[in-house]
Amino acid sequence: MRQMAHRKKVVEKWRLLEKRLADIAEVVALGIEEDDSSLRGDIEPEVAKISKQLDEMELEAAFGGEYDDRDALLAIHAGAGGTESQDWAEMMLRMYLRWAEQRGYEAEVLDSSPGEEAGIKSAIIGISGYYAYGYLKSEHGVHRLVRLSPFDADHARHTSFALVEVMPDARLGIDVKINPDEIKIDVFRSSGPGGQHMQKTSSAVRITHLPSGITVSCQSERSQLQNKETALKIIRARLLEKELIRQAEERARIKGERIEAGWGNQIRSYVLHPYKMVKDHRTDYQTGNPDAVLEGGLDEFITAYLRSRISGEKR
Repeated sequence: MRQMAHRKKVVEKWRLLEKRLADIAEVVALGIEEDDSSLRGDIEPEVAKISKQLDEMELEAAFGGEYDDRDALLAIHAGAGGTESQDWAEMMLRMYLRWAEQRGYEAEVLDSSPGEEAGIKSAIIGISGYYAYGYLKSEHGVHRLVRLSPFDADHARHTSFALVEVMPDARLGIDVKINPDEIKIDVFRSSGPGGQHMQKTSSAVRITHLPSGITVSCQSERSQLQNKETALKIIRARLLEKELIRQAEERARIKGERIEAGWGNQIRSYVLHPYKMVKDHRTDYQTGNPDAVLEGGLDEFITAYLRSRISGEKR
């Protein structure tokens, strides 16, 4: 039923696009017949919108990953550097929340760990919408920020790093099966903000998946049950991610390729000083407007990466 509903929505999008193009064709034919060039001003903005939508739909049609149409979990981790990197991690959290909002996706901060002075040490966002994982998988890797530090009395230039992990939402019993005997659950009092209720009750949850050693703590919700469900959701996604990495490494071994992952994989630089630029090191796509990017304007970077992957696979 879930697949059918999704495919019905995809077909409806193409049919609507077909109708919009037919309407434009009628207006063009009318303009030619009556030799009326004034209609051009009405047509051109609509053609531009359709062209952009068509580019996106063609990109989605080219997604070949088994999980590309899934919701996504996106984790952000501040790198070494204390307050600087923690502030950068929070800036990235806002960037991805804004990106999701602009695309009409639902986004929820599932868990976060506040920084010591400012920013965050880490956060996990759940992003719901068709092809959320397909688009966001391009963001996996290390993101580098260069700027004049607002925390430095000398206002010196600093370089900060944050790691982004992107995982497809795993479906219980289909993608991942977790034996209740193989998990250990600990409860403790929340240490974060949230009022008296969270401070007085043991609502925070830590779950360890014993076979893999994966441990997830969650304390963002008010109830222990909600935190438990969120922690299990994250564990399922991490187990699925682990399997996908294993498969990718096996394919790379057969092909003799090298896979870069984790902190060694710096994918993008955001430079705010001494000049302004955001550059993706995988595609060389860049822009001189980092403010727009930090406000969620990531689509051009994501599209450039995905198109490069698709063309590479075709070769």
